[in-house]
Amino acid sequence: MASQGIQMPSSNEVVDIPYGLAIFRTLPYAFMIPELVFGAWVWILVAATRVWYYTTQGWVMYVSISSFFFSLLLLMVYVFGFHRNNAGTWRLVDVIYHGISAIFYLSAAVLQASATIYCDAFIPVGVPDLFRKCTAVYYHLNAASTIFAFLTTLMYVLHSFQSYVH
Repeated sequence: MASQGIQMPSSNEVVDIPYGLAIFRTLPYAFMIPELVFGAWVWILVAATRVWYYTTQGWVMYVSISSFFFSLLLLMVYVFGFHRNNAGTWRLVDVIYHGISAIFYLSAAVLQASATIYCDAFIPVGVPDLFRKCTAVYYHLNAASTIFAFLTTLMYVLHSFQSYVH
């Protein structure tokens, strides 16, 4: 016996993406604020260190800054409601963008962890701070940016997965 007042959505029906401040109360899109905050901390902390490993930390800076600005742009699209005409297309854009960003951030997090390990490994004991390649302050800044890079990766993965299944 079917209930007469409840209609189940069909499998082909696309759930509309909210706009305005409702974005911050909806689960997949509520991850955008932690993505932006944690991502900003990654590039702020890497920029605060002396970059000794140009290739690895250059990639970390590229991924964190470009992902920050593209995520901010996507957030503005959702907040101002520019996506309302084509919700299915924007949902696909959201899943693909956050999936690619998760892969890029994972590679950046691993490279930042590698730079942090190399920073700690090549500090000889008894050498004055002036001649050390990486001081304890830079090591701690690199370690903190590694933690934030992995947290940002987690946020992008959760956002992409939640957008895919929603």
